[in-house]
Amino acid sequence: MKLKKALILFTLMLIGEGVFLLPFVVTRVFRPTFLKVFDITNLELGTAFSVYGIVAMASYFLGGPIADRYSPKKLIIVSLVVTAIGGISMGLIPSLATLTLLYGFWGLSTILLFWAAFIKATRQYGGENSQGRSYGLVDGGRGLIAAVIASASVLLLDLFLPVNADVATTQDLAGALGKIIFLFSGVVVLSALLVWFILPNEQGDTTTSDQRLSLKGVSQVIRKKSIWLQALILLCSYVGYKCTDDFGLYASDVFGYNDVDSAYIATISFWVRPFAALLAGILGDRFGHSRMSSISFIILILGSIVISTGVLQPGMTLFIALTIAGTSVGIYALRGLYYALFQESKIPLAITGSAIGFISVIGYTPDVFMGPLMGYILDNNPGAAGHQLLFGVLAVFGLVGLGASILFGKSNRARPSD
Repeated sequence: MKLKKALILFTLMLIGEGVFLLPFVVTRVFRPTFLKVFDITNLELGTAFSVYGIVAMASYFLGGPIADRYSPKKLIIVSLVVTAIGGISMGLIPSLATLTLLYGFWGLSTILLFWAAFIKATRQYGGENSQGRSYGLVDGGRGLIAAVIASASVLLLDLFLPVNADVATTQDLAGALGKIIFLFSGVVVLSALLVWFILPNEQGDTTTSDQRLSLKGVSQVIRKKSIWLQALILLCSYVGYKCTDDFGLYASDVFGYNDVDSAYIATISFWVRPFAALLAGILGDRFGHSRMSSISFIILILGSIVISTGVLQPGMTLFIALTIAGTSVGIYALRGLYYALFQESKIPLAITGSAIGFISVIGYTPDVFMGPLMGYILDNNPGAAGHQLLFGVLAVFGLVGLGASILFGKSNRARPSD
C-alpha cells in the first residue's frame, strides 16, 4: 500500500510538471535562445502566451464541472497525449502565426481536461487534514522534476551545439533547441503511459454525476467570500510565477551572460522550488496556510524591490544568484499554499472541481495579460530599466496579495464556513 501511494505521488509530480514542459518550461529556461531562434520579440511571444491564456480561461471554467463528473485518469491521459503532439510542431520551429495558434491549442489541451482533474486528484491523495503537505509535496516534487529536466536540458543545449555558445549562429541554436523540444515531447508521452499504469480509475468520484456535470457547484462556490479572496491570492502569486520567465533574459540583458550561462542562471529558480513549496506546505498545515501565504508574499516583495532598485551590478555573481533564489522562495512557497487554502475555507470535496475552476478563471488571468505586459515593458525599456520596472510591478502585486492573505485569514477565523 505504501509503495502504491508513493507511485501515485510520483505520478502526480511528473504529470503536474510534464504537461507544461512544452508551453512554458522551454521559454522559461531558454528565453534568450527562443527569441533568437523564432526571430520574435518579447511582445510577440507575450501575445502567444495571451492567446493561451484566453483559451485557458474558458477551459478552467468548463474543466471544473467536468472534473467533478469524470475520472481524472482518463482526462489526464488524453490531455498529455494531445499536448505532446503539439510539441512536434514546435520542434520544427514554425512561423510566428503557427506558434501563436499552437499556444491556443495548448491552452485547451493542458487545461480543459487536465487542470481541475489534477488538483482534485491531489486533494484526494492528501485527505482532509494534510492539504498543505499534499500540495507542498506534489508541487515540490514537480519543482524537483522541473529542476532536473531544466538542468539536463541546459547541458544538452551545450552538447547539441556544434560550436561554443559565444559564437553559435541562429541556425546552430535552432537545431539544438529543436532536439530539446522533441525530447520534452517524449517525456510528456512517457508520463501519459505512467498514468495509464499507476493512477487508479477510482480516483474519480462519479456519484451523483448528473448533478455535478451541471453548474450547481459553481453557483455554490461564488457565494463564498473566501473563494474570491483565494482567487485574488492565486492571481498575485501567479504574477510572480510568470515573472520567473524573465530571470534568464535578465541575466543576459543586464549582466551579459551568453545563452548557456543565462540558462544556468534561470535554473537557480527551478532548484529553489521543490524545497520552498514543500516547506511552506508543511508549515502551512501547522501554523495556518493564510499566515504562511502572508509571509511568502513579504519575501516576494523584498526580493522584487532589490531587483527593481537596480542595486545588482555586473560582476556581483553571488548576490545575483542569492537575489534570484530569495525571490523564488517567496514565489514558489505560494505554489505549495494557494490550493491548500481550501482546508481553511472548508470547501466540500464534492464541489472541489467547481471551486478550482472558478478560482482558476480569476487566478490565472496573468496568462492573458502578463505576457503582453512583460513584452511591452521589456521591448520599450531596453537593458536594465525594463527588468527593474517589471519587478517593480511584481512588488505592487505582492502587496495586493499580502492584503488578500491577511483578509482571508481573518475572514475564516471569524466565520469558518463563510
